[in-house]
Amino acid sequence: MSDKISIAIGSDHAGFEYKELLRAFLSAYEVKDFGTYSAESADYPDFAHPVASAVEAGEFTLGILVCGSANGVAITANKHQGIRAAICWTEEIAELARLHNNANVLCIPARFVSTDAAKAITEKFIATPFEGGRHAVRVGKMSC
Repeated sequence: MSDKISIAIGSDHAGFEYKELLRAFLSAYEVKDFGTYSAESADYPDFAHPVASAVEAGEFTLGILVCGSANGVAITANKHQGIRAAICWTEEIAELARLHNNANVLCIPARFVSTDAAKAITEKFIATPFEGGRHAVRVGKMSC
């Protein structure tokens, strides 16, 4: 793990426990927690938008969002033009999201993966560089 990578992280109530676990797991990085700060009911856009905005503005290298299914945070983050948020539930999907899609926000479905899997998925996502080449052309066509 490199300390040159900075990470914006956020979750709703369903992802709070995993967010806290991942924040501790990522102690070798600069990590900013955009909330939520408890397991009390919270609306995922209130955390997904600030994380996506911070990554889009270049304030952070990558983002991590966690909610129950990861759908809500992914849909919200992908409203931002410079964001490529990917729902990842295996290490292989996380690797491909980075390699082929240059994903810059990892979305974890807390209700569907174990805490160990969440850590492994996160580690794979961070460690995998974008492959570029023919994939860069495709990624370039994503913007509206």
